[in-house]
Amino acid sequence: MSTLSLHVIDSHTEGEPTRVVISGGPDLGSGTIAERAVILREQHDWLRSAVCNEPRGHEAMVGALLCEPYEPDCCCGVIFFNNVSTLHMCIHGTIGLTVTLAHLGKIGPGIHRIDTPVGVVETELRPDGSVEVANVPSFRTAAAVKVNVPGWGEVCGDIAWGGNWFFLVGNQGPAIQPSNIEDLTSFACDIRNELEKQGITGDHGMEIDHIDLFGPPSDPTWADSRNFLLCPGKAYDRSPCGTGTSAKLACLHADGKLKPGEIWRQAGILDTIFCGRIEEIAEGKIIPYVSGRAWVNGESTYFFDSTDPFRYGIPLSI
Repeated sequence: MSTLSLHVIDSHTEGEPTRVVISGGPDLGSGTIAERAVILREQHDWLRSAVCNEPRGHEAMVGALLCEPYEPDCCCGVIFFNNVSTLHMCIHGTIGLTVTLAHLGKIGPGIHRIDTPVGVVETELRPDGSVEVANVPSFRTAAAVKVNVPGWGEVCGDIAWGGNWFFLVGNQGPAIQPSNIEDLTSFACDIRNELEKQGITGDHGMEIDHIDLFGPPSDPTWADSRNFLLCPGKAYDRSPCGTGTSAKLACLHADGKLKPGEIWRQAGILDTIFCGRIEEIAEGKIIPYVSGRAWVNGESTYFFDSTDPFRYGIPLSI
């Protein structure tokens, strides 16, 4: 039996899981969180696989490694990852991390700064238990980009940054409802494949690895839109996706459809809600504020028996 062990706490944010690694992770040095994310990805990928892949995890699991912050005014640092790699940013995971820190008694209601690979974000833990995240600056970089997708025809979408790169498609393809999850997944996968084949990227050649499909809400009295979000690794987001909501807010603002002080209510495929608002900053960028709720639902210690062939997770290639 190995002496290695990981202590994790599970939560879900509006249906989407977050698994925070509290202790037992590798020494990643004292560089920036972005630099440490590269070290985790290139030298310690066993941790990601062990946390997110079967037999402990599943395709929708998102992990969060709790780190000492690089920026001195932050309460912690965090590196997010999923079933295939590290993530730039994750708002549902930040909300889950916030309630996890409160569960541990490390923070209370109020505003807290968290160091991430794409910069510092602020979270506000409210007295009612909900959390609002002030995300990194977000923006649309291209509008009405047309992509010919075999089997689906011409698809038109916007390219935007909300902490990850998104291709946002409105009112095209299968209806946004749970009975169409398989077809929605196929549609979104085909779009992503064509973007890659045609060399369509975010700024600086960065891969567009999130596809966000939008349609009308199931009930317009309590939501403005409903979405289906395909994450890297071909899992769909059970929540409305916080970085995707940030990208959506940037597009709405660029189109003159959302002003500071107005609220956008984004429903996900499970009809749970993220509320979004914006603050304008220079050069066409916004600060998105995204709020939702998360609940701590478990705590575990992982052991790594040297005789267990899947102690570091079952590779997706099997």
